[in-house]
This record gives sequence, C-alpha cells and structure tokens, in this order.
Amino acid sequence: MKSTATWKKALAFEGASDNGHTVPIDTTVAGGSLDSGMSPKQLVLAALCACSGMDVVGILDKMRVKYTQLEISAEAEQTTEHPRVFISIEMVYKTDVAPADLDKLKKAIDLSFTTYCGVLAMLKKHCPITYTIA
Repeated sequence: MKSTATWKKALAFEGASDNGHTVPIDTTVAGGSLDSGMSPKQLVLAALCACSGMDVVGILDKMRVKYTQLEISAEAEQTTEHPRVFISIEMVYKTDVAPADLDKLKKAIDLSFTTYCGVLAMLKKHCPITYTIA
C-alpha cells in the first residue's frame, strides 16, 4: 500500500493512491489556503467512518439484516497546543434497521471495534473511541 501527496498551490495537495484514486487535501481560507478539500485530520476521521462502515455493512449482510441507509459520523476532541492531536473520538451510527435487529447492529459495530477495523485499531492506541447508535 502506498499513497502520495502532491503540492498544488497555497497549502493544497492532491492525495493519490497506488491504484490511481485521488482526493483533494487542503485547509480553510482562515487557515491560510483555498478550502479546496478536506483537511488531513478530517480525512483520518472519514477513513475511520468508512473503514468501520465497510465492516458493519459486510456483517449485517451476512446476518441478513435489512437496511437501506447507513451513515457514520465521527467527532474528535483535540488538544489546544501543537501538535494538535485527538484526545477522544465519538462515533455515531445512523441506520434504518428494524428495532428487532438492533442487537445485530450492535454486534456488527462491536465486531468492527474489537476485531476488524484497522483504522480504528490504530487510532484507539492513541485515544479512546466510543460510539452511539442514533
């Protein structure tokens, strides 16, 4: 696995994967750039949500749980001094699984947290990560 970041202008970069996918990476105008993409730390949180979401979808499908939507958000609290690092992360899973399947949803999320999600495993070595189901 390999990724590259190529400078474009101001503080804007284009991230690229070794299989050709790209993503704009930047910071806000107030932060001194163009606001042309997600910040690096926003990308980390998005990667956390997507990684866990892939686990949950795969597990729910194997359990034959019906759903038509799944949205995962993550909000991080950061230190105030540089380097500004995450001190905690709260994830929220929103889906339309039937009330009778909430235990299966919780099991799927717990398996993502304890066994499958590599991004989560890396981040929770640094700070606590919790979740709620909305």
